[in-house]
Amino acid sequence: MNRIAFLWIFLSLLTAHGLFSQSVNGHQKINFDRDWKFHFGHAADPAKDFNFSVATIFSKTGKTDKTALEVQFDDSAWRRLNVPHDWAVELPFVNVDNFDVMAHGYKPVGGLFPETSIGWYRKTFTIPAADSTRRFVIQFDGVFRDAQVWVNGFYLGRNESGYIGMAYDMTDYLRYDQPNVLVVRVDATQYEGWFYEGAGIYRHVWLHRLDPLHVDIDGVFVHTRGIGPTSLVSVQADVVNDLNQSNSGSAYMYIADRNGKKLSQSPETPFTLDAQGKTTLKQELILRSPRLWSLEDPYLYRLVTVVRKGKTVADTLETRFGVRQIEISASQGLLLNGKPVKVQGVNCHQDHAGVGSALPDDLQYYRIRLLKELGVNAYRASHNPPTPELLDACDSLGMLVMDETRLLNSSPEYLSQFERLVRRDRNHPSMFMWSIGNEEGWVQTNNTGKRIAQTMLAFLQKLDPTRTATYAADLANVFSGINEVIPVRGFNYRHQGVVDYHRDHPSQPIVGTEMGSTVTTRGIYEKDTVRAYVPDQDITAPWWASTAEAWWPLCAENPWFMGGFVWTGLDYRGEPTPYQWPNINSHFGIMDMCGFPKNIYYYYQSWWKKEDVLHISPHWNWQGKEGQPIDVWVNSNADEVELFLNGKSLGKKAMPRNKHLQWEVPYQPGVLEAAGYYGARKVTSKVETTGPAYQMVLVPDRTALRADGAAAVVVNVHVVDAQGREVPTANDLIRFSIKGPGRIIGVGNGDPSSHEPDKCPEGAWQRRLFNGKCQLILQSADSAGEIVLEAVGEGLKPAQVTVTTN
Repeated sequence: MNRIAFLWIFLSLLTAHGLFSQSVNGHQKINFDRDWKFHFGHAADPAKDFNFSVATIFSKTGKTDKTALEVQFDDSAWRRLNVPHDWAVELPFVNVDNFDVMAHGYKPVGGLFPETSIGWYRKTFTIPAADSTRRFVIQFDGVFRDAQVWVNGFYLGRNESGYIGMAYDMTDYLRYDQPNVLVVRVDATQYEGWFYEGAGIYRHVWLHRLDPLHVDIDGVFVHTRGIGPTSLVSVQADVVNDLNQSNSGSAYMYIADRNGKKLSQSPETPFTLDAQGKTTLKQELILRSPRLWSLEDPYLYRLVTVVRKGKTVADTLETRFGVRQIEISASQGLLLNGKPVKVQGVNCHQDHAGVGSALPDDLQYYRIRLLKELGVNAYRASHNPPTPELLDACDSLGMLVMDETRLLNSSPEYLSQFERLVRRDRNHPSMFMWSIGNEEGWVQTNNTGKRIAQTMLAFLQKLDPTRTATYAADLANVFSGINEVIPVRGFNYRHQGVVDYHRDHPSQPIVGTEMGSTVTTRGIYEKDTVRAYVPDQDITAPWWASTAEAWWPLCAENPWFMGGFVWTGLDYRGEPTPYQWPNINSHFGIMDMCGFPKNIYYYYQSWWKKEDVLHISPHWNWQGKEGQPIDVWVNSNADEVELFLNGKSLGKKAMPRNKHLQWEVPYQPGVLEAAGYYGARKVTSKVETTGPAYQMVLVPDRTALRADGAAAVVVNVHVVDAQGREVPTANDLIRFSIKGPGRIIGVGNGDPSSHEPDKCPEGAWQRRLFNGKCQLILQSADSAGEIVLEAVGEGLKPAQVTVTTN
């Protein structure tokens, strides 16, 4: 095979594996997740931290002084892995009497745990000499927390945010046709939040291969005006000359539909840049008969920016965008494309059962689909910049996003973090509002907080004049401080003060940035202070919060109340309110950590979706309680509901809007059935007494995967009795084995007090069912074939499922 043919096949394979996000003729964004080496350092013992804190490495450029920064350092004993990687999820739970450790889910990460709070990563790579005229930028999407980066012993920089990424040009330090070594020291001794945060390089890493004349990273800003017969598409692109001499070129932009058909093109604009110069090019394009981005039809166009030197293409960059119009009204709330939309939102942290904070991209889409099925139309990224793939999922699936910076702060460090966030996310059509902070109790009602907010809002307007902002205040009818200057008043709880605040400030729009906060444990119906469970109904909330039925009717009935974001969509590790140990994750979720619905799910779904909803709870397996009263709830959006036990009517009741119905039913084994009446139309639902668990059932969210080593599938597990009825009380231990080109990367079951590991040794994967359910996540390998997953349990008929990769 000749070299040209081999190179073409190699590049084709890289493209197929997602390593190139752009054409090889222009800007190449190469996935750099593979083949890292990892080892714990030590925050208190330099000898166990590879001599880092005692070696004088900053006295001379490139000095490495016998540390892990040396190119020739022997890392053969280090663990080989791919990123994203969260080392915290791999650690055991520890019972330590410390509030912050408790709030982070009892994982041994932080200042009290020097031996597991420093992580070192090394990656060896080669750049061909043919690329010596190119520029190379390394980009990290997210590292928790304090990350320092070197290449070939030369210091690149430090990032003190665990949530917003950073990028460094490392061209000057590269060796061509020789090994290069990238080193990252991650220091997670300092917490940044009050919830599980993970640790390590937990998001993607990218290598940008660029011409010296190129569009800056995150340097394109595209926005639209008009949703009628034509839309005006405004574009600005930052073009950089990285040469040490002046450079000339030209640039143009064009819009393509999702199939690549060119729809509109700008004139080609010439420019000349000084050495190390930069310019911003601005163009306006007309898009005729635009297909609007909406929640129901989230259509995405492509803006392609082309930079040329003479007749040679130096850079091409594709930016997805949508045509939509966002209006925020004090009297009508949110209008999308001219139509009022009530915000039916949820807050979410970024971790998931089995994988911690290191979610495969497919899991981001899985979680957004779950929320869409619930009836959610908006997502607040609390309380930090989300991973870019989360926003991609919201763009593609039709989910509005409130994007939040980590800290209300106007110092150079935090304005830099805020700028990186805004420049990164401002092209996403799903993104409808910024949040400049959350519950800053030390400053939110005084002049210091007001001044910080004013600085941040002015800074934001320079970067993105197309969107407004809010601040999430845990205050009732309080105006002083930040609320005096914030464009949209955000309420964290305190819904009792919303009406009075609107009366006093009728020209300021209002949104519920955090609402609800009912605490529930899936499948539990009695408070259990030993195992740290709370009942699975909308009855228990902390003093500072409310139940769903306390806030949503107020919101639903008032058009000026824009809507709200429930705390939270899914459970998350940490904040085990109202308990502590042995409870290691929250109870706030409408769904548990795996995404399995709790009963409150059906309350919100009843009033957030236009589809029929009729749900009975609890289950009907109450052996030993014959004749005792069972509190039965029905969630529905029907006009009336009639309940039957073993065919006998227990009465018909009208369904009050935005509420639920209850019956007290003496337990008898059999069938509990509800009939919902929508006018003359009737729908039914039932729960029934089951037999013992007989057979396992494996349900993958899909059965075909990309064979790229990164694609993932969620497999949900439950058991049925001999008649095929799901057993809601089963707690069997399930063991998993796998054959074929794939691997298991995590397991969970939604039990907020389970101390079972999320990560198991290869060949020993297992998880106990919690109230009938558990979950595992499979990831593909690079080769095509069939992944065969088998589940076995003592006394249970085994189950298999096959997932095809290609």
